Amino acid sequence: MEGISLSIQELLDDQEYGLGLTLLAGKRGLTNRVVSSRIQKPGLALTGYTEHFHPDRVQVLGNTEISYLSKLDSHLAAECVRTVCSFPISCFIITTGLVPPPFLLETVEAAGIPTLNTSLKSSTFISLLTKFLEERLLPTTHLHGVLVEVLGVGILLTGKSGIGKSECALDLIIRGHRLVADDMVYIKKKMPATLVGQSEKSIQHLMEIRGLGIINIKDLYGVSSIREKKIVDMLLELKEWDPDQEYDRLGLDDHSTTILGVDIPHIIIPVRPGRNLGSIIEVAARNFLLKGMGYHSALDFQNRLLARLEVRPLGNEVE
Repeated sequence: MEGISLSIQELLDDQEYGLGLTLLAGKRGLTNRVVSSRIQKPGLALTGYTEHFHPDRVQVLGNTEISYLSKLDSHLAAECVRTVCSFPISCFIITTGLVPPPFLLETVEAAGIPTLNTSLKSSTFISLLTKFLEERLLPTTHLHGVLVEVLGVGILLTGKSGIGKSECALDLIIRGHRLVADDMVYIKKKMPATLVGQSEKSIQHLMEIRGLGIINIKDLYGVSSIREKKIVDMLLELKEWDPDQEYDRLGLDDHSTTILGVDIPHIIIPVRPGRNLGSIIEVAARNFLLKGMGYHSALDFQNRLLARLEVRPLGNEVE
């Protein structure tokens, strides 16, 4: 996740996850960045033990921490808070609607550490915040192409502009398959090694068909024709047919491409008049599912051919 971060202001502005945050103090620190989805409760740090303190994480102060500070001598408690605030802390969040002691707010204000409040209980809030941060801090990229779901398989169609990606996707939608994204596919890496694609919000459910213009797939074909997100299982690259190039005719060699460090199957489909790309892509999806079940048509054909030539199948030793 190196290089990926979000500001405390973005955390404060959240409406989707129901974090319910309000700002108590430290407004000038709202530009501080969060780089980790892990949360810390700084109870030990408040006692003076800071060896394993991680200031880059969101610091959650719950009933235990606030009660501890309230029961300490005010001068000692203020000194403990000043010690913790000497670190470059991204932010404090106080849960359960607790009222922090005045010296805490004074210290964070002076240090420029944003301190937020939520009415949620610590356990509930930490669960929601972790999901929020994991989603927002995932490695991401944008690819030009079309993402469709065919028989439950997420297929990313790529190729140069005008090759027919959108027209091919439209044919698949008419056949009963679903559109995820057209033109620009927004891809996130979910740990440990899964790619999830979706559309940019501004063009969600829309498709550009040359000669027709922009069409709304959801309005034309109903909600069953679209999907918000889909795991990217394979990449199909559409290329203009080149008579001088030798194309794979057996399918023995499985090729892959790497996106955000994740390898996915990569198949090149040559395009020329007379080829029914919709049917070819449906077959590619079915073949992918078969391979997932351990059946490889090309290898099975090769082994049967070798057996017919009285040669033992691949993978077995020759006597």
